[in-house]
Amino acid sequence: MIAFVSGPVAALAPDSAVVEVGGIGIAVQCSPNTLSGLRMGQQTKLATSLVVREDSLTLYGFADDDERGTFELLQTASGVGPRLAQAMLATHSPDALRRAIATGDEKTLTAVPGIGKRGAQKLLLELKDRLGELLGTSTGIGAPVSTGWRDQLHAALIGLGYATREADEAVSAVAPQAEAAEGTPQVGQLLKAALQTLNRAR
Repeated sequence: MIAFVSGPVAALAPDSAVVEVGGIGIAVQCSPNTLSGLRMGQQTKLATSLVVREDSLTLYGFADDDERGTFELLQTASGVGPRLAQAMLATHSPDALRRAIATGDEKTLTAVPGIGKRGAQKLLLELKDRLGELLGTSTGIGAPVSTGWRDQLHAALIGLGYATREADEAVSAVAPQAEAAEGTPQVGQLLKAALQTLNRAR
């Protein structure tokens, strides 16, 4: 198993990054939360999980070991594959998922694209006691952002290669969504929305 990759970021895309390791470019599938913390040419270290299928080998990357461990535990539930597990972490931090499972919070789970009410109820049953205790330390990339979301989102778009003007327009376009969000907006979700507006504009 490849536990982590470390090296300069050689390329960034909306759903993946390429990290140069020993002269080889390793493609890593990442959530928008993780991608928002990466910059072209800068050193990074991503915790990784290798998913083996008959016709593919896919490496998933995470900001830290807690995200990686949660990603793997989520897949122990029936019907949860790597893409859905990644979508859950793109929407909520590991601690937010632990809290939702511990308190039976269906609403938090149904906020994830691809999870309906029945699916949420099933996950609550299957994942109970599997995700562990709340760590109370999720204040990094995967956690909700209470302040400075504009700056973080702008920096993430610049890191993906967009011009300053494009980044400014995308941030303005998603501002109503951020302000209407319950609680604090998450940079990962806003990055998805911003990329959609940029793709439509091109």
